[in-house]
Amino acid sequence: MSVEGLAKAQQKMRDAGVAEAAIEVFSHYYRQLETGASGLILEESIEPMLEVPMLDQVDVTDEDADAALDRTVMIKLNGGLATSMGLDRAKTLLEVRDGKTFLDLIVGQVLTARERYGARLPLILMNSFRTRQDSLAALAAHPDLPVEGLPLDFLQNQEPKLTADTLEPVEWPADPTLEWCPPGHGDLYTALEASGLLDQLLEAGFRYASVSNGDNLGAAPDPRIAGWFASSGAPYAAEVCHRTVNDRKGGHLAIRKADGQLILRDTAQTADDEMHFFTDEHRHPFFHTNNLWFDLQALRDTLAERDSVLGLPLIKNAKTVDPADKSTPKVIQVESAMGAAIEVFEGATAICVDRSRFLPVKTTNELLLVRSDCYRLDDLGRLVATGDSTPLVDLDGDHYKVIKDFDRRVPDAPSLSRASALRVKGDFTFGRDVSVVGDVSLTTDEPRTIPDGTTVDEGWTP
Repeated sequence: MSVEGLAKAQQKMRDAGVAEAAIEVFSHYYRQLETGASGLILEESIEPMLEVPMLDQVDVTDEDADAALDRTVMIKLNGGLATSMGLDRAKTLLEVRDGKTFLDLIVGQVLTARERYGARLPLILMNSFRTRQDSLAALAAHPDLPVEGLPLDFLQNQEPKLTADTLEPVEWPADPTLEWCPPGHGDLYTALEASGLLDQLLEAGFRYASVSNGDNLGAAPDPRIAGWFASSGAPYAAEVCHRTVNDRKGGHLAIRKADGQLILRDTAQTADDEMHFFTDEHRHPFFHTNNLWFDLQALRDTLAERDSVLGLPLIKNAKTVDPADKSTPKVIQVESAMGAAIEVFEGATAICVDRSRFLPVKTTNELLLVRSDCYRLDDLGRLVATGDSTPLVDLDGDHYKVIKDFDRRVPDAPSLSRASALRVKGDFTFGRDVSVVGDVSLTTDEPRTIPDGTTVDEGWTP
């Protein structure tokens, strides 16, 4: 660990054309690493957040809601490739249902909201270098999407992976692209400023940003939340949901004892021997959806005050240089979470929203659900649950984890609306018009096909 290591990393970033603001932010975290900072947030330093305003109790006039939405920009995080699902392009280009991709559905949500509420409502993607070209090509199929004077995307920054023992930039001649990593989605604020987009939006009369993950189709344009946020006067707000036993891995908000400030704590910021506190849905009853809102002018002012370094909490992410090969050298990725900005803004707040605002697709288990009749598209282009609850889906990772394997074995999603659970162990190929009823577990030691039109219930055997 040395000044030399930081200097090498800084020079590598400059040679690659990384913005100076991003280099300064990276340097800020590097200096923390040198001092041995772990980024951990100990349970004894926080108090659980137990009371949150409920969106269904908010009183906002239609006029105020529509006016706020007209000054709102939708930003979708679109830098991920979902390599764990075997993808080599943006996850949002994956077909969800009815021949439409995540991006198609998001565009549909935005265009419908523009028409219904009379809002300008730009849609802007935060892309990575790996997702930009394909994603913009896909958006070209929607010529009415661009808002005059504004781009359809901006690029997140990149930074060097650091060797775990020396904190020097790793070298990997076999694939130099693996020497780089994104700085986590906390880079959102730096990238907005460095790209010039923050100033562009303010000059065009926009005041609020609604930000969410590109794979969360629940985070559609919502004038009511926009109206609530505008009337609150808060510089920043997080959308949270009531936590269940299935949400134990999601980050949660808490109150820092030292100053009473709301903060975000993720799993990577929790000590191993304190994970039982983190995963206790009764102790920490709300989870962070990664849907957030912020005041563009407040962000502009805060970045100016802090010389472009918001100072979000460090996330020290231990990896291998090739994430697909655990035998390759160990590295450190310096990251931050965009939701952690809640602790930067005095007066930041949160709002508890309906579970329908949180519909991420991280695995093929969730993809099967959203492709099935457990969901339908409503007139606003949102995926809406057709029942009071969704079944548990647990597909064999050896046969269904990768998209190409999943699509080959499940070319048409079975009906799951009458299922409480579907567990699959082994190699099953589903025919057309298959229905799953009740709590079903399928097991096979050899490849099997479920015939077209089959009803699979608890007593069914292949």
